Amino acid sequence: MTIGMRGLHVYILLAAAALALVFADRLSSYWMHVAIIAMFYGILASSWSLLAGYVGLFSLGHMAFASIGGYTSGLLVQWYGIPIPLGMLAGIAVCCALGGVIGWVCLRMSGPYLAIFTLGFAEIVRIIFATEDDITSGMAGLHVERLFDTPSRLPYFYAAFALLAVSLLLMGLIVRSRWGLFLRAIREDEQAASASGVAVARFRILIFAIASGFAGLAGGFYGHYIGILTPSLGGLDFMAVLVVMTVLGGMERLPTAVGGAFAVEFLLEILRGYGQWRLPLFGLLLLLTMRFARNGLLAPLWLQFVRLGESPAVTATAAQDVPQKEPGL
Repeated sequence: MTIGMRGLHVYILLAAAALALVFADRLSSYWMHVAIIAMFYGILASSWSLLAGYVGLFSLGHMAFASIGGYTSGLLVQWYGIPIPLGMLAGIAVCCALGGVIGWVCLRMSGPYLAIFTLGFAEIVRIIFATEDDITSGMAGLHVERLFDTPSRLPYFYAAFALLAVSLLLMGLIVRSRWGLFLRAIREDEQAASASGVAVARFRILIFAIASGFAGLAGGFYGHYIGILTPSLGGLDFMAVLVVMTVLGGMERLPTAVGGAFAVEFLLEILRGYGQWRLPLFGLLLLLTMRFARNGLLAPLWLQFVRLGESPAVTATAAQDVPQKEPGL
């Protein structure tokens, strides 16, 4: 009789996280910076996954909320001298409020209509930040007070790690609760979910506000880490990178979205030696993924990883419980 150990993958993840924290100081300054930026994208990718993968709301304004969160925190700290953590919390609050308003406006929009609307919103935000020279310093960039008064990147590594872990924990609690079931029901069939008693409009507004708040958190940290904010942060280029990260990893699961952020960020740095061929090679990888692994490259690996420690009987039972399509369908 074979006895499995349920939850083995959780212990492996905790051990890997502990090792990363213990040996982080052995990373070079360059690769530590890459890891910090990957964790910044990890918060954004997981929150966009919460919006697009769990509810089916494809917003192209997610990076605009990151920009708003960064500028809000940077300006409040600069003008009123408040502590940086309080400025970041203010940025989160502003993004949640704006996200709720956008969610209310977009209640009856979906698919390309929502994408076009949020793209227009992102462009308006970018133009405002670029033209208000007296407030945001325009294209020259707003100089933001750094989170830690030290040249070392190690404190930023720990801070980014903590923010990513807390964000994943909170989003994980959401998707594993009854709310998570309601969100998936809305994604699959809004009319059926509404007929079953799910408050579709309320949950769409709520999840848009929550995802926007997490984007504001990431943007606030980014600004206080880099030390300067430019309007390009909320532009389409950064948004395209975020979508690619989430799609390549697998946007229907939070861990695979984060894994996609790490994989893409490190892959782009590794391919930097190929010069102008870096982006075409990356585009080819994206095309192959869309053709052969539409659920993401990391999703199958994650499912196998989650099953570690389970007995063969449990795994076989789980496989039998998955509904199979009828031939020809």
